[in-house]
Amino acid sequence: MESIERVRETLNFSEPDRVPFDLCGTTVTGIADRAFLTAMKQREIYFDRAKELDPVQQVVTPPEELLKFLEVDTRRVAAPRIFDFESKLKRTGSVMEVFDQWSCTWRMDKESDLFFSQTSYPIKGASTISEGLESYGLPEPIDFEEEMIANFNRQTRDLGSAAWIADRDCAGLTEMAFRIRGYENFFMDMALDKDGALSLIDALVDHKIAYWEILADYILEHGLEDRVLVASECDDLGTQESLLFSPEMIRGMLIPRFKKLFSFIKGKLPNVKIFFHCDGAIRSIIPDLIEAGMDILNPIQVSAKGMDPKKLKKDFGKDLVLWGGGIDTQKVLPRLKPEQVKDEVKRMLDILAPGGGYVFATIHNIQADVPPENFWAMWETLREYGTY
Repeated sequence: MESIERVRETLNFSEPDRVPFDLCGTTVTGIADRAFLTAMKQREIYFDRAKELDPVQQVVTPPEELLKFLEVDTRRVAAPRIFDFESKLKRTGSVMEVFDQWSCTWRMDKESDLFFSQTSYPIKGASTISEGLESYGLPEPIDFEEEMIANFNRQTRDLGSAAWIADRDCAGLTEMAFRIRGYENFFMDMALDKDGALSLIDALVDHKIAYWEILADYILEHGLEDRVLVASECDDLGTQESLLFSPEMIRGMLIPRFKKLFSFIKGKLPNVKIFFHCDGAIRSIIPDLIEAGMDILNPIQVSAKGMDPKKLKKDFGKDLVLWGGGIDTQKVLPRLKPEQVKDEVKRMLDILAPGGGYVFATIHNIQADVPPENFWAMWETLREYGTY
């Protein structure tokens, strides 16, 4: 069975020949450069250097021949996460710094850091969001259309038999608001300056809609609407123990905006399923996200409070595709023995795979500290036990 049919059957809650495997189909189902290099080196697999999928997270897109070798069923089409990254990057010894199109600064020391960390926030110093927005302008996707189209062309040069995912160009609504306003400020704004917070969120919705119009038009103009099965969006609304905001605040301020965004995407691409990445303890708002138009939930963070995989499969498995949950990347994949990794992959397959509606991926990206033997233990177990 070809990958596209395998994923399509899964999205329609049927059991294909095996559980689909996603690696690097989005920027939240990827693998860190260091982890990928060490895994391939252990098996004496050599290749031209992988391309960066997200330079901030230091996750990469493996070469096409390796994606085929690993039997990955997904491919990504999207804008670069930082436009013209190489020319913007400044190096001082081991320290790298980049100023992105959102006017945020990111810094990484190659000797001590595994990824970039944000060091400046464009309107953090303003007394209110309204004051900050008077002098700050969000980037306009139309200004980067030429570079986006060139990126889309490179990514879709070899369509193969994969299922394609149309991916977002930036983080989620509250994530981007944090990056623009600063974490402490935006938490306070959500409670004390609701109008200001909503003005920033609405501006971000408008930005995303403008981006999705460019990407959707490209998909339609190039006859890819039958190949692109998924549209990927995100927002991180949970911690390990709770939601970041109250359920009432999420339902009143965010869910209507998600609904507007998801409706626009489906209006342009009626055949796609909406993939929504949301970490943490979000069990209480899953019905609200479904109501807003979410079809696929990722990453299924089973280590978070209330995210028991058996209950999630029982309660939502007939209406919601579960994408992820394959293995914990916080403690299990980087720290346990290969046999324990195998046992966990088998356990999650036993819970999530029956009846279809499940795509195997790790719980967020495979981080740089994952031992190569654990990567291969995960992959080999999926191949052996992931059949229907």
